[in-house]
Amino acid sequence: MMQGPDIGEVVLHHTADAYAIGIEPFFEWHWERWPDIHIGSLVINLTPTKHVFFLVLAAALVFFTMRLTGRALAKQKAGSRAPRGLANLMEAFVLFVRNDVAIANIGANGARFAPLVIALFFFILYANLLGLLPHGSTATGNLAVTGALALLVFGVVEISGIMTLGFKGYLRTIFPKIPGMTGVGATMMTLAMGPIEILGKLVKPFALAVRLFGNMTAGHFVVLSLFGIIFLFGNLGIWSWAIGITTMLLVVGIMLLELFVAFLQAYVFALLTAVFIGLMQHEH
Repeated sequence: MMQGPDIGEVVLHHTADAYAIGIEPFFEWHWERWPDIHIGSLVINLTPTKHVFFLVLAAALVFFTMRLTGRALAKQKAGSRAPRGLANLMEAFVLFVRNDVAIANIGANGARFAPLVIALFFFILYANLLGLLPHGSTATGNLAVTGALALLVFGVVEISGIMTLGFKGYLRTIFPKIPGMTGVGATMMTLAMGPIEILGKLVKPFALAVRLFGNMTAGHFVVLSLFGIIFLFGNLGIWSWAIGITTMLLVVGIMLLELFVAFLQAYVFALLTAVFIGLMQHEH
């Protein structure tokens, strides 16, 4: 009987963070954990994990993509030629995110926040796509990563709101005036709305983090579980071929869907970031 790998272990090992890259038994590269740093009762370890590695790789890819695109556009502009190739593709992406996502949802101040929205879109897109490569890992399938991105957005939303509205205007986003009400009733309703508005502010980054994390993790569970079917039924003779071919076609279809989801989730994160920033630019 053919002895295949432990599918559950493979799925969990691939989706979890670790001090290794790859999937056993095919290929895996390990590295040693660095010594802990003790600061009083606090213990810190700065050993890079595979998700950190792919986050750095995603950031480097964003930098080099934009660098190469900028150089190509500058050369083409100097030669009075229309953009083409990679420069044309990236310019289309950047203009779409800038005009139709950032400025369209934030408003007059949208151009100020466009670089952030564009950077988030491409960074998340590369992080998503790297997980589709052989032995790759989706760093955005880590709740700590998506949580950090969501906290970044939360800080930008709230700080930009204070800078735009002033402290008094910002407080009105927490304790709003109730239209049509006056006197004690209006005051009580305004105070009662405070906890609800604060909860609403906290729910937004939570939704950003969980949505991206859940969507990017679920696809890998499905793909790896389907691959496991091939190993589970690998000793059935001619039926193994039928099951293997059917499973392969399903995996190819789901991988194409995952490619679409990688773009979609980057777009959704950038879009909601722009929407949340735009909501805080106006007191009402």
